[in-house]
Amino acid sequence: MSILPKKNDLGFFEIRLESIGGLGANLAGKMLAEAGVVGVGLNGLSFSSYGSEKKGSPVKAHIRFCDIDTQIRDTSPVERPHVVGIFHEALSKTINVSSGIYEDSIVLVNSAHSTEELKDKLKMVGGIIAVVDATGISLEEQNRANMAMLGGLFRLCEFLDPQIMRDVIRKSLEKKYPQAVEPALRTFDRGYNEVKFQTIALPEGHQMPAFIRHDTPVLGYSTQSMGGTITNPGNSILKDISISRSGMMPHFHEDKCIHCAACDTACPDFCFVWDELPDKKGRPQMFLQGIDYQYCKGCLKCVVACPTEALSDERETEGYGEANRVPHRFDLVLKQ
Repeated sequence: MSILPKKNDLGFFEIRLESIGGLGANLAGKMLAEAGVVGVGLNGLSFSSYGSEKKGSPVKAHIRFCDIDTQIRDTSPVERPHVVGIFHEALSKTINVSSGIYEDSIVLVNSAHSTEELKDKLKMVGGIIAVVDATGISLEEQNRANMAMLGGLFRLCEFLDPQIMRDVIRKSLEKKYPQAVEPALRTFDRGYNEVKFQTIALPEGHQMPAFIRHDTPVLGYSTQSMGGTITNPGNSILKDISISRSGMMPHFHEDKCIHCAACDTACPDFCFVWDELPDKKGRPQMFLQGIDYQYCKGCLKCVVACPTEALSDERETEGYGEANRVPHRFDLVLKQ
């Protein structure tokens, strides 16, 4: 008798993790697969897909489970997931993270918002929305957000044994990093226990949206531009890398700033905005006006470099970056 609660036409229970580089979704996918294969006796498969291998770039992890008497011969990306784990809430700005879900699929989001707010933000018309504040838990326990997300995913996948995961965490950490074992276990357990759910009933007469593959647009002889011209080349002016932030961001305290430019020297993305103004003696001098959060990926190198604590690392809150963004001069020129 199968222990899998749901299967598709090929006999697979499928999970897709939506994340950014640096949050540990790839490792979480491998741990999920291992827990199903070693702990429960299922056949399992885990692999990831991503572009540039760097922190902040979009990452997808794909996991498949099936009964032991079924072989997995499919290594294509998961397009119709039974469970989706969204490690970074802001991904919904640019990616349809819930694409392809069934009417009874579960979508777990790392967020401090309520399920009602997330339902509207993700534009879900059906399914089950689940939320856990994995970033907040990881900051409090001084651990990684992927451990809290793993706890939530084990709660959603009831056929997996959470004790198996606890044993894996302890075994992998206790030799090299014994001090990290208990924080990791607490983070996992809090993620498991603090998940909140809400079922979204599909309105009568409506259908679930079909999966749309946005990351690989179809370009053929009749759809590509003349001569294969790149009409939207890579640029920094139109680039918004705010989705790369993983929970923390620099806050600017103007009253403590001495305009030494140590932060600007350390910043890899030229986020700081300066203006030439007269000093107390009337001489022209460059004064820091603030941060253009459109280009800030939350690396916090500026916080370390600041000698006067004019920059502090604080938890990112909804709308803070947009409300406190100081645009660069070339943004104003473009609008004119």
